[in-house]
Amino acid sequence: MSRIPTVNRTQASPELGATLDAVKTKLGMVPNLFSTFAQSPAVLNAYLGFSEALAKGKLSARQREVIALAAAQANACQYCLSAHTLMSKGAGLSEADIQSARAGQAADAQTDAIARLTVQIVSQRGVLSDQDLAVARAAGVDDGLLVEVIAAVALNTLTNYANLIAGTEIDFPVVAL
Repeated sequence: MSRIPTVNRTQASPELGATLDAVKTKLGMVPNLFSTFAQSPAVLNAYLGFSEALAKGKLSARQREVIALAAAQANACQYCLSAHTLMSKGAGLSEADIQSARAGQAADAQTDAIARLTVQIVSQRGVLSDQDLAVARAAGVDDGLLVEVIAAVALNTLTNYANLIAGTEIDFPVVAL
């Protein structure tokens, strides 16, 4: 049971309602996470803006999904794991790719380095060694990409923690941790 209730669209202010309507138009639904974030329109808008900005960066959609899956697994967030398993398929990841991402791995060298960095950033709370960075750089992760990985991990950590604390009801096909 959810510990922070979702905002019902019919009870939302006109401005918040417009934001929720825009989400529904874009995604075909308003995920419960977004309706939970709507408890604070500032947080919902910040999340949407940050996510949209990162989508215009150097990370590919596939790489962003690998990060989301690796972070969700590392943070034990079943909601995000379920959501991103579905979304990853839309980004072209196979079942094997999804399982690899959950393990902090990927088939190509650069995405593998990104997946490994994600798990390291989460598990080591951002404390990476020079060697950790050297391994990533050797696989083609330049400074700009590194900063985007950090940002994507931060964005996913926000959703992971929000779902864990809120007890958000999973509204995607449920994936076991």
